[in-house]
Amino acid sequence: MTQQGVDTLLLSVGADLPYFCGYEAMPLERLTLLVVPREGDAHLIVPYLEAPRVVERPGVFDLVPWRDGEDPIVLAVDLIGAAGTAAVGDQTWAGFLVDLVAALPGTRFVRASEVTAPIRSVKDAAEVEVLRAAGAAVDRIAADLQAGAIPLVGRTEADVAAQLGRRILDEGHHRVNFTIVASGPNAASPHHEAGDRVIRAGEGVLFDFGGTMVGPDGVGYCSDITRCVHTGETAPGFAALYEVLVGSHAAGVAAATVGTPCEDVDAAARTVIDDAGYGEFFIHRTGHGIGVEAHEHPNIVVGNKLPLVPGHAFSIEPGIYVPDRWGARLEDIVVATADGPDSMNRADHRLAVVDG
Repeated sequence: MTQQGVDTLLLSVGADLPYFCGYEAMPLERLTLLVVPREGDAHLIVPYLEAPRVVERPGVFDLVPWRDGEDPIVLAVDLIGAAGTAAVGDQTWAGFLVDLVAALPGTRFVRASEVTAPIRSVKDAAEVEVLRAAGAAVDRIAADLQAGAIPLVGRTEADVAAQLGRRILDEGHHRVNFTIVASGPNAASPHHEAGDRVIRAGEGVLFDFGGTMVGPDGVGYCSDITRCVHTGETAPGFAALYEVLVGSHAAGVAAATVGTPCEDVDAAARTVIDDAGYGEFFIHRTGHGIGVEAHEHPNIVVGNKLPLVPGHAFSIEPGIYVPDRWGARLEDIVVATADGPDSMNRADHRLAVVDG
């Protein structure tokens, strides 16, 4: 905080709160706020009716419950005091921030991610092991998809997505974060929402899914994997496209070494797709950080000059999306280490062809 010139850190709903104090607040109209001064004790302001959910941590924070009818902004202002600069959690509700700004006209407000992101983005050994366990869990689901053990043809995307969600929980996650099932031309939409389209023989199906798995310290860490299968004989154009994708993914992972700027990793993956003539169809960044949130820092994207350091965890997920025809993506979670990139996912990268 000293380095960033921040006097007080204010964390409300979102992943920062459980990461730093072990409590995951419900997104309510009642204010929950962790107030962390540069010097002195931290305090967790929490609605009285939510207080029983808080595991008190003496020495970490003092609990400040408030009852309906009280104004929690007054409590917050008293704790913030004469702070010149306050860093506010990026996901804090705008209504609460507006009230704080009005009550503290002499305080400058900045984004808390300036303080929290450099801490959260570097995983220690214990965090990496939870990411590895979560990755292995979704690998098992991906392997079943690739082996044809999960029926596809004749089922709706939504039905298959629901089955994947159940499997995510069965494999040890405590929460399902997302299940993308995109068949045929729907796969040209990177974040397609599984719907009532029936999966047919002779088409590609994109699967992108993940959940949150709780580690030994009670904090959850995310999995995220993307694989594609083809139901029946593969169209030559799709097979060629997918081979380019495999090469792009391999180049991105190989480039993800300690000291390499994030944008250079993006460039390594992107160049393969550009050189193959598919550049206009790669419409997103190569990857995103991952940890207690499915998307966090660092982003593997052009313009991000941040060098990778040991413990950075991120996705490598190049994609090619041809509108109204087909789409494909290949994603692993990778951790930068002194010994080179360490993949949290081991499921086969090749395009699996299943009978349906």
